[in-house]
Amino acid sequence: MKQSFLFILIFISINAFCQQSQVLDTTRRVANITFVKNGSEVKFTPETPPLTQIAGAPKAFYKNFWEFGDGDYSNEESPTKQYKKQGDYEVKYWATNVYDTGKPPTSRPKKIKIENANASASASASMTDNLSLIRNREPMPEEEMVVVMSYKNYKDYATSGTLHLYFNEQKYKADNFELADTRLYNNERQVDSEDFVFTHDVDDERSFYASSINDINLLRARFQDSTEKEDLELTLMETKATYKKSSTIKFDNMKPNEERNIFYTFKTTPEMLKDTSAIISVRSIYIPDNNYKTHKVKDMEMEIVTSHDPNKMSSNSTFLNYRLVRYKRPRFKIRFQNNGEGPASTIRLETDIPDMFDKATIRVEDTYPKVKICPKKEVNYSCLDTTYTNKQAIFTFKNIYLPGSEQKNVKDYDSTQGFVKYSLKFGKDFHKQKTKSKTAIIFDKNDPIITNYSTTRFLPGISIGAKAGYNSFSELEDSKSYFVGATISPYKSYKWYWQVELLNSFHKFNANRTVTIEDVDTPTFMGRTRTTTANSFDNVDWELPILARYNINNYIGLGVGLQSMISINEKSTESITIEQAQNINGLDFGPYTQISEMSNSTSESFTNFRTGFLMEVTAGFARIGPSLGARYVFNFKENYNYMQFYAIWKF
Repeated sequence: MKQSFLFILIFISINAFCQQSQVLDTTRRVANITFVKNGSEVKFTPETPPLTQIAGAPKAFYKNFWEFGDGDYSNEESPTKQYKKQGDYEVKYWATNVYDTGKPPTSRPKKIKIENANASASASASMTDNLSLIRNREPMPEEEMVVVMSYKNYKDYATSGTLHLYFNEQKYKADNFELADTRLYNNERQVDSEDFVFTHDVDDERSFYASSINDINLLRARFQDSTEKEDLELTLMETKATYKKSSTIKFDNMKPNEERNIFYTFKTTPEMLKDTSAIISVRSIYIPDNNYKTHKVKDMEMEIVTSHDPNKMSSNSTFLNYRLVRYKRPRFKIRFQNNGEGPASTIRLETDIPDMFDKATIRVEDTYPKVKICPKKEVNYSCLDTTYTNKQAIFTFKNIYLPGSEQKNVKDYDSTQGFVKYSLKFGKDFHKQKTKSKTAIIFDKNDPIITNYSTTRFLPGISIGAKAGYNSFSELEDSKSYFVGATISPYKSYKWYWQVELLNSFHKFNANRTVTIEDVDTPTFMGRTRTTTANSFDNVDWELPILARYNINNYIGLGVGLQSMISINEKSTESITIEQAQNINGLDFGPYTQISEMSNSTSESFTNFRTGFLMEVTAGFARIGPSLGARYVFNFKENYNYMQFYAIWKF
């Protein structure tokens, strides 16, 4: 019996352990690195976990990124690599799941020993520009991302220079990234200081001498491409005002036409911006020779994603300052990918344009594939046709060749992607509202693919108002009340908004007046005595209204709210006047004659706290500028209701 019980217990434990292991295996998605050596060639192949297809999306696939441990990289699925030197190398691999519901698989680096090297081997990736930035994937919360900064010595002599990488834009309150690792392969070194010493303002490498008669003149000829800049101090000042953090790299003895890569691993922070239609950026600055101020700048824009869907719409204007947008041009980007088994020749992008924008100001900033804008007549060459409806802008790539990701012999998935960048201005009369735009992407005659919504939002902003007016207390005698104050509210709100006020009022009035008449019969006087007691007040009050307001249109606004009032200084004066009227004939009395008058004043601070409910209406410029208003305040406890008439100007 004991043996049977022990056998059952062991069986249950093994079964539970197996089930637990199975759960771990299904949740821990791991991609392994495998390789095969053939002489001096090494062929790398990933072992990736199965993909979980997103319902209704194109076929799921992996994007690949390899770092070979010698400063070279590739984004092919199974690259073949030759190393220039023998030795031990650490290979890294990142797989990005596209149209898949899970997280990207993790991968452990693999060490490889190279016995057969090829000193004349060329890099897998060769530069077309002198400075470039690429990334292995779009930034996604809780994922790491690799950024490669590539630089090339375009001088005709060996140089020693500096590289900067700036990240985490100032306009976002929280940091989007933290720099987890920097990998250098060419004896570069990281430095903390960003101070530079220049020996020349101008690079004299291409100066030449010419003679005219017996005089020798030094002529300086400047040859530079469109991305080369001279004012380094201005570039650094503007960049530091744009970004919060940076990494600085120094390099030495870089030969002419030599190319190098620096690899950065970024981890997204828990506070990362969650707006998946936002465009964020990093910036690199390349100073090829520390003796001169000549430098190049490269910006790389990225779209925050929650899944790696290459068909996406994004904007650099997710948060806007409403005061400053009148003449700005918000930029939008529509990104797409051909996931078919063959090339696409016509791609149509039907994009929503919110009413607040002026469609007549649309300007195409950049495209891929690179094409010209189509003329009005039909043409046979590649071009981008732009047409507009009441609600949409339609961009159509005509006569192009965009390969499909499932097409044979297509190894570079990035070559199957394209985009349109465009900008436009706001209309003449637009309100402070959130906007949403999406795009329908149509490849040839296939069904449309609908992107995410790209949103624009306005920061609340603060509007300060100056307010002055008159309070009318109908129940108080000889009341005179004037006030001045300030208001705080969101800048130029569209419909509903909150408003807080602080008003300082000066109030004079009479109250508690009593008259007492007594008959007097003494040996010296027979008649009546009239005693008048009057109280007058001279107050300095603070009013603190908090109200919800609603703009019916640009000119009429309504408001309701609560109000508290306290007398920060109350001066009360009690005056007593005694008058006599003499009995003339036992029946009639003569006129009253004042025989004495006295008064007594007291002062108190922070007294008479009152609360009430208010309603108001304004007419004028409801959102910004001058307007007139009327407000009625109902006091909760005392008979202290009053009407307020005022003028206000919001800035």
